[in-house]
Order: sequence, then structure tokens, then C-alpha cells
Amino acid sequence: MAQINRPAMEEDKVHAFSSPMPLMSEHWKTEEGKKSTRPSSLSEVLGLRELFCPQVWRASLAELVGTAVLVFAIDTIVISSIETNTSSPNLLLSILVAIIVAILLIATNPVSGGHINPVITFSAATVGLISFSRAAVYIFMQCVGGVLGALALKAVINSSLEDTFSLGGCTLTVVGPGPQGPVTIGIETGQALWLEIICTFIFLFASIWIAFDHRQAHPMGKVMVLSIVGIVVGILVFISTTVTTVKGYAGAGMNPARCLGPALVRGGHLWTGHWVFWVGPTIACLAFYLYVKLIPRQHFHVEGYKHDIFDYMKSLPK
Repeated sequence: MAQINRPAMEEDKVHAFSSPMPLMSEHWKTEEGKKSTRPSSLSEVLGLRELFCPQVWRASLAELVGTAVLVFAIDTIVISSIETNTSSPNLLLSILVAIIVAILLIATNPVSGGHINPVITFSAATVGLISFSRAAVYIFMQCVGGVLGALALKAVINSSLEDTFSLGGCTLTVVGPGPQGPVTIGIETGQALWLEIICTFIFLFASIWIAFDHRQAHPMGKVMVLSIVGIVVGILVFISTTVTTVKGYAGAGMNPARCLGPALVRGGHLWTGHWVFWVGPTIACLAFYLYVKLIPRQHFHVEGYKHDIFDYMKSLPK
């Protein structure tokens, strides 16, 4: 991936989330210590020019394809891990998820920066790494990719597996047979919300933080950092699916686009508590942003669009 040393609003380049050696911030390189120019209009504040930039939309195709493959692969892994006669299906599931996430991040990184997750994209926008307009394009394409991935899975599995595993989607509860008729099995909405918030924040703090901070990302290299992201996701999947020890709960989603795809394609009980998989990550992203703002500035080095959500609020017309 070619390194970009020009302003983030320039339209003749694809501004990815990472750089050739390392990572997600280098593509937004600016001189160290140089003061960013405060935007003078709402259009500049939000980076609206990027909504009409062909390069941004072309880069977002990697987000669409990457998220589609992610949904297809993870949902297939969910089904196959449970169907396999193994004593630890959750452990097998977590290892495979870690591998596929790392591979897809590495694959999409040179084109779009390797988000394939609205959580990463929204966090990048809130801390000022990318504009909110670019974030909106990426998240839209990620959601479309999630739907395409779920449709692809629906096309290749039989109806029995689809009914049994709900296309491998994000569930809080399922309806199963009981001694006196069907019963609902799963966890409470409040418990699921807290798990979503906590796991997503840990995901941002323990892995995405490294990718955002060029001091850590550059020495480690692209493959190492993106592999760490995959490993952290796998660990959190294992934790969230085992800590409750309750059947019917699919574990922390930590990726709203992945949860949206099966819900739109399959419907039914996948919509029960679906808001948790959006509200939880959003709260976690805002908590991560507050953490970044509260720590001493010299301990967080991000090079990018340079206008985070706080700057947006200050720059809006009074």
C-alpha cells in the first residue's frame, strides 16, 4: 500500500486505515506538531466532499466484500463448530474466528484500511482518524455486505440447519422444546447489553488502540497488529459464550453489521433484542473516545483527519 503524506481531504487518493509497514494511522500522515486548520463550514467539519468522492466509494467495496465474507465465514463456523462432535465447541469456534478475522483484515487493509466492522469505523471517526462522511460510507457498505453474506449462507445450507442455527446470527434467546411445551432459553437483555459494552470496549482498548497509535503500530508491523486484533476478538468470543453458560445466547456480537445481515435475511427471533448489538457497541465506542480524551495527550498519537467529535461540536455555528 502506498504511503500518503497529503491532507486527508484530497480526493485523488484512497485514504486507507493503515500504511505499508504499519498501521491504520500512517495513511493520514501529517507533520508532527503541525496544528490542524479548524474547518470553517459544516461541510468541512463533516468532510462531506468524501460522500461524492469516487475513490472513497471504490475503497468501500473492500468493506462490502470483506464484511460479506466475514459474515458467511463466521456464521458457517458457528454452525460447523456446534455440529462437530467436540467437547469444546466454544474453544474451536473462538480459534477459527480469530484466524478468519485476522486474514480478512490483512486482505482488506491495503484497499480500505481493513475495518469490516462499524465499531472500528465509528471509533476511527470519533477520535479524528477519518471523517464522519467516510465513516458513513463504510458503515453503509458493511451493512450491505452483512446482508449479502447472510444471503450467500442461506443459499448453501438446508432449511433444517437454517432453522436450528438461525443462520448463525446474533441471538439473545431461542425457543426450544420443554416438558410442558416450547420454552424460551437465553439471557436477559440487560445482561446482554453489559456484555456487549464490556467486550466491545475491551476489543477497542486491547487491540484497536494499538492499530490507531502509530508509535505502537509501526514497530510491530501490519501483520502482527492485525493478528492481535483477530486474537482479541477470538478471546472475547470465547469469554462471552462461556461466562453465561446459557444456551440460546450467541455471545457478544461486537460487530453490528454481522448481526444485521442474518436478522434481515432470517428475521423472526433474531430481531428480539437486536438493538443491544447496536446500542452496546455505540456506548463502548463513546466510552473509548472519552478514555482517549482523558489520558494525557502525549500518550495517544493519532495522525489523520484531525477533527474528532469534540472538535466538530466546537466548530459548529453558534
